[in-house]
Amino acid sequence: MMCLLRSVVFVMSSMRVVFGLRGMMPLRRFRLSVMGSAVMTETKDMASPEIELKSSFLKEFVGRGYLHQCTDLENLDEAMSKGPVSTYLGFDATADSLHVGSLLQIMILRLLQKHGHNCIVLVGGGTTKVGDPSGKDEARKLLNEEAIQSNIAGISRIFSQFLDMDKAKLVNNADWLDDLKYIQFLREFGPFFSVNRMLTLDSVKNRLEREQALSFLEFNYMILQAYDFIELARRENVRLQLGGSDQWGNIINGVELGRRIDNMKLFGLTAPLVTTADGRKMGKTADGAIWLTAEKLPPYDYWQFWRNVVDADVQRFLKMFTDLEIDEIEALDLTQAPAINAAKRKLADHATTLAHGAHVLPEIHATVDTLFACASSNFNDATSLPRLELSKQVDFQDTDAILVVDLLTRLDFAQSKSQAKRLIQGGGARIQDKKVSDVFATVALTDLQDAPDQTLKLSSGKKKHGLICLLP
Repeated sequence: MMCLLRSVVFVMSSMRVVFGLRGMMPLRRFRLSVMGSAVMTETKDMASPEIELKSSFLKEFVGRGYLHQCTDLENLDEAMSKGPVSTYLGFDATADSLHVGSLLQIMILRLLQKHGHNCIVLVGGGTTKVGDPSGKDEARKLLNEEAIQSNIAGISRIFSQFLDMDKAKLVNNADWLDDLKYIQFLREFGPFFSVNRMLTLDSVKNRLEREQALSFLEFNYMILQAYDFIELARRENVRLQLGGSDQWGNIINGVELGRRIDNMKLFGLTAPLVTTADGRKMGKTADGAIWLTAEKLPPYDYWQFWRNVVDADVQRFLKMFTDLEIDEIEALDLTQAPAINAAKRKLADHATTLAHGAHVLPEIHATVDTLFACASSNFNDATSLPRLELSKQVDFQDTDAILVVDLLTRLDFAQSKSQAKRLIQGGGARIQDKKVSDVFATVALTDLQDAPDQTLKLSSGKKKHGLICLLP
């Protein structure tokens, strides 16, 4: 009977593992259990040493808080300590950029390269046509070929910012999925997948329990992801697949399929889905997604996102989202407000440098200093803030004042007038740091003429700021 299809997990043994980049660090106990021949390692916070990891990559991987689950940690550690292991991570092309929710996986690829392992970045030109149901309450919007190719071009530029693409390899699973022959594929691979087992995976079970529709198209996604692993193992000698914890079931399918089809020893390694200390999902805020490209989110706003993380997340995020050494991070004094604020600025600087380059920092720092220096109200140096330039001859030709609602939409702080009104009603709109409480509030021509440098600051929430400027 196929081992993959067993629904009962047998506990084989338990072992205690000590990890650390600097002697003894906080320890975890790892419970090893087996599903077929795929040995799964799950973490539980404990404190008792026994086995020491040999692989420099896995040591730092654990030290930075990246580990969630592994199919066979002990043997993976052995393989990675002996030499480079070809590893892949997949990204579907559902948008023309990636947001902070994908950043942890990119940082793991960066860590792989740091420790000399082979990095394969897969873009889902094929699987995007199907749509991953993992973590979704409804089917993803189906994109046409033109949109998918445009999205692939967009997210590929992000990889170049974070990774050495001369050493990494970018592949597209459309190269093999688009040409599959349906009946032949079903006969060759269908027998190794049980519907009974597939129904128990979270991506499927959660949708069914909530009585939300799950199409047959989406149901096939896990099969295609498992097949990707086989193809990359054959084409690129890939032995390890990375992913978020929501991909665990799909990764297990690929590990087991490789054993059944080609008698290959494959591994899966997942990282946690990151949430903030106050329980919010990483990557999105009330103002929208935190994108990794300047076209979708200005570098200033990206910097402000990191600068404004809650105190409890500072050390954790420094480990996860910067290249700073763990020793240096743990040596930071985060008990007093000045030190915490300095650490937040360090986090924002390093994270922004990775995404946008160090050249954007002087402008951001100048803007921040201008905005928050109590003695200054001069905005001439705030060049990284979005600006709305108004002309007396055009914008004030037929009126003496412009609604704040209109200014918010013209600065792209709101997508519609209705959204702008809700922002004002919720207390999120400010002019010169003074709350706007009336949805019919206006900025008059005389307000701009009397303002320093004929410029007013318009804010949406605590992190978005723009300048309203009157042209000479």
